[in-house]
Amino acid sequence: MSDPKILMPAADAGIWTKRYVLGILFVVYTVNFIDRQILAILLPSIKTEFRVDDWVLGLLAGPAFAVFYATLGVPIALIGDRWNRRNLIAIALAIWSGMSALSGAVANVAQLAFARVGVGIGEAGCSPPAHSIISDYYPPEQRSAAMGIYTSGISIGIMIAFLAGGWVAHNIGWREAFFIVGIPGLLLALVVRFTVREPERGMSEGKADTAERPGIPTVARFLLRSRSFVHMAVGSGLAAFAGYAVVSFFPSFLNRSHGMNQAEIGVYLGFIIGIAGAVGFAGGGYFADHIGRKRRKNSLIGVAIATLISWVFMVPVYLVANPYVALAIFVIPAALSNFYLGTTIAQTQSLVGLRMRAVASAILFFILNIIGLGLGPLIAGMLSDALTLSYGAESMRYSLLIISLVLSPWSALHYYLAARHIEADLARVNGAASA
Repeated sequence: MSDPKILMPAADAGIWTKRYVLGILFVVYTVNFIDRQILAILLPSIKTEFRVDDWVLGLLAGPAFAVFYATLGVPIALIGDRWNRRNLIAIALAIWSGMSALSGAVANVAQLAFARVGVGIGEAGCSPPAHSIISDYYPPEQRSAAMGIYTSGISIGIMIAFLAGGWVAHNIGWREAFFIVGIPGLLLALVVRFTVREPERGMSEGKADTAERPGIPTVARFLLRSRSFVHMAVGSGLAAFAGYAVVSFFPSFLNRSHGMNQAEIGVYLGFIIGIAGAVGFAGGGYFADHIGRKRRKNSLIGVAIATLISWVFMVPVYLVANPYVALAIFVIPAALSNFYLGTTIAQTQSLVGLRMRAVASAILFFILNIIGLGLGPLIAGMLSDALTLSYGAESMRYSLLIISLVLSPWSALHYYLAARHIEADLARVNGAASA
């Protein structure tokens, strides 16, 4: 894997160039999650207008988006490992923003489902090439923190979606909310295309790019031989299952069980998920880099512990009678439940070669989103429907409680098992790279 080509050291990229690129990609990911999660705060209005069951809402929030998002992410990422990643992100951003805006013009729930499919297709081209770009700007010892900053766009995006979506839905209408969040993304696509610098592959680590282009089966086999990756992928999928169930139906729970309106829900959840969640994503990345400097396994053990603490606090959220007490307790799991993602992405990037990175992220996100986004909202909706006969309007409370009870400790177990194998897997990769 040697090559006489001399790469520019990471420092020569310029600290402000690195920060600008990371900042723009953070904004892109924020827009990504605004367009993805605006639906959650709008579900009560959509349910009222189209008169559908909870499982249909779960289908809209989950599989209608996730199936195409997850499956197309892998072949699109292959393009990212072979072509200009910046341009790919700009095109993807324009597609999903346009489809999000079109969601406001639908006449029935079937058309809304097709629009969500379009959003999923566009968003499939975002994270894998973005992860690859970030990895070429930031070396392994800084990578979890950089990925944590990038993934904090999830919480900021959800915050904006809930704040703006809740207010617009309550005061204007749910259709207008889609128009308002979709159109700015088209302008941002131009900013990405004309201001973001495509880095040399391997720049942050001083590695030579041999320009080898392994196919999807090769990358998949390489990753599946890594026990740490398998456990991280399953663990992140289970964490995402619980996370997407909560973010999709927590507004509905507050509305049905506590009588809160959409505007009020949007304010409280927007700030809690936005601020506490962003602290969890970014802080979790910095924490993982700090405790994992000498041994990478420590960062994964840290994820397992944070997940268990989050679980302890999440259960009473659904059991207390006062909604404001529930929201106050929710602040802690809103932060700690997000520790896993930046570390998982960063470790996955370190487990593969330079021209495998976008596809590796896409495979990780395929597993994560098929389990998490594909099943989380749908199962939560189906479980709520099944419990309606016994619990009436309280069915969503117990649906989310059951999901939280089961999945968080299960996810923590997989991160503990990943920690047991990560050092050996990294040694195998580094040995192959130097051979």
